[in-house]
Amino acid sequence: MARLIYSGIMSLDGYIADENGEFDWSAPTQEVHAHVNALERSVGTYLYGRRMYDVMHVWQTLDIADEPAVVRDYAEIWRAADKVVYSTTLAEPLTPRTRIERAFDADAVRRLKSVATSDISIGGPDIAAQAIAARLVDEYALYLSPVIVGGGTPFLPSGSLASLRLLDERRFPNGVVYLRYEAL
Repeated sequence: MARLIYSGIMSLDGYIADENGEFDWSAPTQEVHAHVNALERSVGTYLYGRRMYDVMHVWQTLDIADEPAVVRDYAEIWRAADKVVYSTTLAEPLTPRTRIERAFDADAVRRLKSVATSDISIGGPDIAAQAIAARLVDEYALYLSPVIVGGGTPFLPSGSLASLRLLDERRFPNGVVYLRYEAL
């Protein structure tokens, strides 16, 4: 059975974007990016809300020829994976290997987990909130940035309750801390 992993880079106060929707403060160093790549390498399918897909689909067309190796590596990982986008407004996919679903269906995700041969990543706090409420998330992978943004889009939905067990941790020279938890 595949694991459903909710991962993201967030501020110390728990936000993935500030009140203006900005997240430039979360740009990873090459060392952090390489660590993200290692985590993402096991992912065969990405589940996205519409807004997260709007941010991520740039990886399909990004000219990576002059980018650092770590960026080229991530683009290849992302392009090789399947994507499911939950949207009521997106008419058609903007990238290959992508399908649109009009609503999040917890039972369909359970079925996907039971047959998938590689891990599944969920991205976007609204879709993740639905997966968390349905107790579908198996692991949480957090990259805590050494910044407090004071408000914005929270990584975790309010009212979330879960018991977790720490699986891994790592400190990076730029102050980012990686924490990986298993949902119990």
